[in-house]
Amino acid sequence: MQRYAARLSCVEINSSFYRPHRPSTYARWAASVPDGFRFALKVPKEITHSRRFVDCDEPLERFLAESAHLGHKRGVLLVQLPPSFAYDAALVRPFFAGFRERYDGLLACEPRHPTWFSPETDTLLRDFEIARVAADPAILPYAAEPGGWGGFVYHRLHGAPRVYYSSYDDAALEAIAERLRRATAPAWCIFDNTAMDAAAANALETLEKLDQRAGGGS
Repeated sequence: MQRYAARLSCVEINSSFYRPHRPSTYARWAASVPDGFRFALKVPKEITHSRRFVDCDEPLERFLAESAHLGHKRGVLLVQLPPSFAYDAALVRPFFAGFRERYDGLLACEPRHPTWFSPETDTLLRDFEIARVAADPAILPYAAEPGGWGGFVYHRLHGAPRVYYSSYDDAALEAIAERLRRATAPAWCIFDNTAMDAAAANALETLEKLDQRAGGGS
């Protein structure tokens, strides 16, 4: 983690989706990185995939209590939904209301069912100050763009053409860097093409492109 944090400013913890971590683990991670480093955490699949927003108070409170040991380095909590999870305001609104009663930090949602991509859903997400992820590949053109609350932007890049495996070529990384340059709110950019270890290299290449432009390079 220390070596990673020496080059990059954030990381997304995927393992929190699959299993709980001890408070001491979160505290150790926080202590191992610089003060300005931030963690994004995937909300447990027990909440998003198994219970699907129903009767989630106990697992949500447990997750929030455990991850609170990151302190101010807990940056974003990510609610990634299964592709079969259709939008239902009667279910979604009370869930996010309860979430917001317990947590006032940055919150992002990555829906993957077409019913989530509409002005109605964006309004609901704005009501709870939740950013909708800009994803690649996108299931719809609308899904490629940030939505919901505009207080920050969260890009998740899963690899294309083969999801989780493909590395992005130079032209794609330049396009990603340009989107980040144009962002009018704080932007997170997470590469999730980890199956063949492309993510770290793509992240560093993108950072280099941003640094070159900031320094006046071509």
